[in-house]
Amino acid sequence: MRITDLLDKRSIELNGRVSTKKEALDKVIDLMAASGKLKDKEAYRKKVYAREEEGTTGIGEGIAIPHGKGDAVLKPGLAAMVIKNGVDFESLDGEPVHIIFLIAAPNTKDNVHLDVLSKLSVLMMNDDFTRKLRNAKSVDEFLKIIDSFDEEGGQSKVISYNNQNSCKILAVTACPTGIAHTYMAAEALEKKAGALGCSIKVETRGSGGAKNVLTDAEIAEADCIIVAADTKVPMGRFNGKKLIECQVSDGINKAEELVKRAMSGNVPVYLAKAGSSEEGASAGSGSVGHSIYKHLMSGVSHMLPFVVGGGILIAIAFLIDSMLIDMSALDPEVRSSFGSITKYAAFFMTIGGTAFKFMLPILAGFIALSIADRPGLALGFVGGSIAASGSSGFLGALVAGFLAGYTIVLLRKIFEGLPEALDGLKPVLLYPLFGILIVGTVMVFIVEPPVGALNTLMNNGLLGMNNTSKIILGMVLGGMMSVDLGGPVNKAAYVFGTASIAAGNYAIMAAVMVGGMVPPCIIALATLLFKNKFTREERKSGPTNFVMGLAFISEGAIPFAAADPLRVLPSCIVGSAIAGALSMAFGCTLMAPHGGIFVFPVVGNALLYLLALVIGTVVGAVMLGLLKKPVEE
Repeated sequence: MRITDLLDKRSIELNGRVSTKKEALDKVIDLMAASGKLKDKEAYRKKVYAREEEGTTGIGEGIAIPHGKGDAVLKPGLAAMVIKNGVDFESLDGEPVHIIFLIAAPNTKDNVHLDVLSKLSVLMMNDDFTRKLRNAKSVDEFLKIIDSFDEEGGQSKVISYNNQNSCKILAVTACPTGIAHTYMAAEALEKKAGALGCSIKVETRGSGGAKNVLTDAEIAEADCIIVAADTKVPMGRFNGKKLIECQVSDGINKAEELVKRAMSGNVPVYLAKAGSSEEGASAGSGSVGHSIYKHLMSGVSHMLPFVVGGGILIAIAFLIDSMLIDMSALDPEVRSSFGSITKYAAFFMTIGGTAFKFMLPILAGFIALSIADRPGLALGFVGGSIAASGSSGFLGALVAGFLAGYTIVLLRKIFEGLPEALDGLKPVLLYPLFGILIVGTVMVFIVEPPVGALNTLMNNGLLGMNNTSKIILGMVLGGMMSVDLGGPVNKAAYVFGTASIAAGNYAIMAAVMVGGMVPPCIIALATLLFKNKFTREERKSGPTNFVMGLAFISEGAIPFAAADPLRVLPSCIVGSAIAGALSMAFGCTLMAPHGGIFVFPVVGNALLYLLALVIGTVVGAVMLGLLKKPVEE
């Protein structure tokens, strides 16, 4: 079967005039219906729009390949439209689309048409092919161009470059429908690997089943494996191999970047879950645990610049005030504004503080974006802002991010049956209206109250401990500073410390501050001592935590804690608790409520205080190094 066997002259438009993506989709669906290949036009339209909601089919380079598969299709077919002036199709590269090929695929056992559609998908990667189609003067010329390229061959194939010294790469490509993107990603990876002199074999998992299946021997010999997929693929077979996981669209648009990364060897080793072959794991989203980790890391990576940039600017503000003023000469009320007393310090504090205010909304927003694409972003920002301004802090922002993302997933299912005329209103009205209401309500009435109650309980407990063993109190306060790193537990300890200053008890504030300084210092030291336990990105950003830790900015450890809370938080809590206990045991005092190392001149027993900080940091860093598993890149 040839590509032109699926095209009808009635389903080709060479001078499409549309101004929006919706108009373009509706027009090309009408062209498909004109060919008589649809059983139920409206049911097919819903399939096409549902596929677009999963992610745009505008693959870049002026091309879009929307598609729909199901019982609404009578027989396989293609419709084509050339848009001379282009149309905004929300393409991956942001450029307007000039050629649209719409695919209709039935649910039949005879899948011979899938090979034909895969050939077309591969041909669309050929710039000469698409250029000639855009310039075709008639429908007959359009069909003739397709026929001429079809004769030259467009089947996706295995390419193997037999240079024994070359990098051996294996790849798997798959998309939800398994028609177009699967084969386009395969073709792009094959071309780029060939250009870079690599050996490659690509397994395609399309609607017609898996082809070019990777053998155990090939997997054993491979230097790296690329899994570009948005649907389920068997992953257990790759256990112990260096593996890159990405979306199928990255296989199309970032093929060169993927191949170069595979060649560099700077790739993590894939570890399958114990006792499971992970058949059916999704490479695009991974197992449940991996999926959650991926969404979490999306939020953390976008939050990190705000933490680092804002934290260092705040540290500069403390440094300026410490250089320009005598802390011991200030009354307690003025001293509480340390870091913004002088106009120069206030300048840096304003900018750094502003950056810090974005930290939790960014964390929640980009977790939601990873789960639900753009509709989740607004919900995440709102939920994160409620957490930041309320009592739930860092932990509340994590809850808000996942709540926002899965709220959009739920709303998509709820609004699935609405009339087609309302499709355009979903992302701009229905999703944000109902989504923000749901997320806001849950955060205000379900998440915030118990955290606030926990704060009250802890404050009452601390007041009761004030007259008992001071070493135990220092240990508890220090440990609390690391529980949620700027969240409600941390703030409860900090407020207790500042209130103690007003009451003339300066030993408590000293224990609180050293407990808050320790977590970032633990991270920084651990990344230097145990380099094989951290990724390359973590090793780069780790040392900046020394600056934030010494400036009493506990939040510097948040990105590391969010990525691996079960190992990072216990290590930080133990280190901070030891530092707080030692501060009390050494009789250290502090009259300033903030400032870190910059207020050491007003610390009582400053050298012993520094010793408490060092001991807590070393103990926590060693514990973290022992708990974390090696990371192979």
